[in-house]
Amino acid sequence: MDLFHNLILGFGVAVSPLNLLYALIGVLLGTLIGVLPGVGPVATIAMLLPITFNLNPVSALIMLAGIYYGAQYGGSTTAILVNIPGESSSVVTCLDGYQMARQGRAGPALAIAAIGSFFAGCVATLIIAVAAPPLAEVALKFGPSEYFSLMVFGLIAATVLARGSLVKAIAMVVFGLLLGLVGTDVNSGVLRFTFGIPELSDGIGFVVVAMGMFGTAEIIANLDLKDKREVFLSKVTHLYPTKDDLKRSWASILRGTALGSCLGILPGGGALLASFGAYTLEKKVSSHPEQFGKGAIEGVAGPESANNAGAQTSFIPMLTLGIPGNAVMALMIGALMIQGIAPGPQVMNEKPELFWGLIASMWVGNLMLVVLNLPMIGMWVKLLTVPYRYLFPSILVFMAIGVFSLSNNPFDVLIMAVFGVLGYICVKLECEPAPMILGFILGPLMEENLRRAMLLSRGDPFVFFQKPISLGFMVASAILLVIVALPAIRAKREEAFVEEAK
Repeated sequence: MDLFHNLILGFGVAVSPLNLLYALIGVLLGTLIGVLPGVGPVATIAMLLPITFNLNPVSALIMLAGIYYGAQYGGSTTAILVNIPGESSSVVTCLDGYQMARQGRAGPALAIAAIGSFFAGCVATLIIAVAAPPLAEVALKFGPSEYFSLMVFGLIAATVLARGSLVKAIAMVVFGLLLGLVGTDVNSGVLRFTFGIPELSDGIGFVVVAMGMFGTAEIIANLDLKDKREVFLSKVTHLYPTKDDLKRSWASILRGTALGSCLGILPGGGALLASFGAYTLEKKVSSHPEQFGKGAIEGVAGPESANNAGAQTSFIPMLTLGIPGNAVMALMIGALMIQGIAPGPQVMNEKPELFWGLIASMWVGNLMLVVLNLPMIGMWVKLLTVPYRYLFPSILVFMAIGVFSLSNNPFDVLIMAVFGVLGYICVKLECEPAPMILGFILGPLMEENLRRAMLLSRGDPFVFFQKPISLGFMVASAILLVIVALPAIRAKREEAFVEEAK
C-alpha cells in the first residue's frame, strides 16, 4: 500500500502544469539532441546545468531526466533513416534499422523502436518504484566504511565496463580523483594543488569540467567529421508494423527490457552496454542469425528496448545510494548538489516529492515521447539537413554564457576551454572521459568517508574488512579486478569493444 500512496504523491507532483511543461521541454530537447549527431545527452545536460540554478529541484531533475531517456528515442531516428547514430547507444540500431529503411520499411522500423522503447521505459520505471525504497532502507544502515567500499566497487566496475583500454580507463579514474582533491582541505584549511591560482581555492567547478570534457570536446571532435549527411528518406510512409513484424519483435522487446533493466543498475552500465548486450543476445537466440545486418526487425526491437530500460534503471543507484553509474548520472548528482541537496538514501525520506515525482514523471515522459515522436518524424529528418557549421558556434556561445553565469567569473570560461582541449586529446587518444567524471564526483566523497572511517577506528585500516557489507564490496572489487586481469577475459573484453567500434 505504501508504494501505491507514494505513486499517487508522485503523479500529483508530475502532472502539475509546471512539471508537465518541464517534462515536455526535456523529452523534446532529448529527442532533438538524439536526432542531431554530435550533440549527446551528456553534453546537453552539462550545458543546461547552469539553468537549473533558477528552477525548483523537482522541475530541474524532471527536465534533465527527460533529456536523457528522450535521447534514446531520438537516436534511433537517425540510425534508421541516415545510418548515423544520433546517440552512442543507437550504434547497433544502424546495422538492421538502416537496411530496413533501404528496403522501404523505415516506418515499421521506427514504430517498433518507439513501441519497444515505450514498453521498456514503463517496465524500468516500475522496477525503480519497487526496488528503490528497500535499497534506500538498506543504504541508511551504511556507515563511512561501507560507503567507501561501495565507491571503490563502483569505480572499479565503471573502469572494467568502460570502452577501450583498461589501463587508460584506470588512468582516467585516477586523474578524476586527483582533480577532485584540488582546492582547500576541509579538515586543515590548507590549499592543495592550486598552483598559486586563487580562483582554484574553492576547487574546480563540476559544471565547468563537465561542459569542457563533454560539450566543448564533442564540438571539436565533430568538426573533424565530414559535414555532408545523406538523408536516405525525406518522407516516411506505412508506419504501422505488420502482424509478422509484431510476432517477430515481442520476444525481443521482452528480452531487451529484461537485459537492459539488469545492466542499467551496474556502475558503468547504462544504455550503451545494454544495447550492445541485447543485440548480441538476439543474434545468439535467433533461428535466422544470417538475417542480422540485413534488415532483421529483431535487431532493432531488442537494442532499442534495452537502451531505454538501461537508461532508466541507471537512476536506481543514483537515487538510492548517491552513487553515479555513468556520466549522465554524475551530472544528475551535480544538479542535486547545485540545489543544495545531498544525494543519497536520505533523499527519499527528506524529499519524497522529489523522489516519487521524478519516478512518476518518467511514465508521463515516455507517453509524451510516443505521442510526439512518430507524427514528427518528418520534422526530425529535416533537422538533419542543417549543416553542423551553423550549429556549433551557437552551442559554444550558449556554453560560455552558462559557465560565466555560475559565478560571473571569466576564469571559469578559460578553465572550460582548457578542459575542452583536454577532452579532445582524450578522444584522440581513445581515453573514455566518463570514468574521469565519475572519479571527479566520487573523489571528495571517498576522501570524506575514508577519513571518517579511520577516525572512528582510531587509524585501523582493517575497519573496511570487519563489517559484512564493507567486506562484501571489497571482496567483489578484488574478484572483478582478478577476473578482468585474466588473459582470456581481457581478450574477450577487447574483442567486444572492437565489434562495438565497427
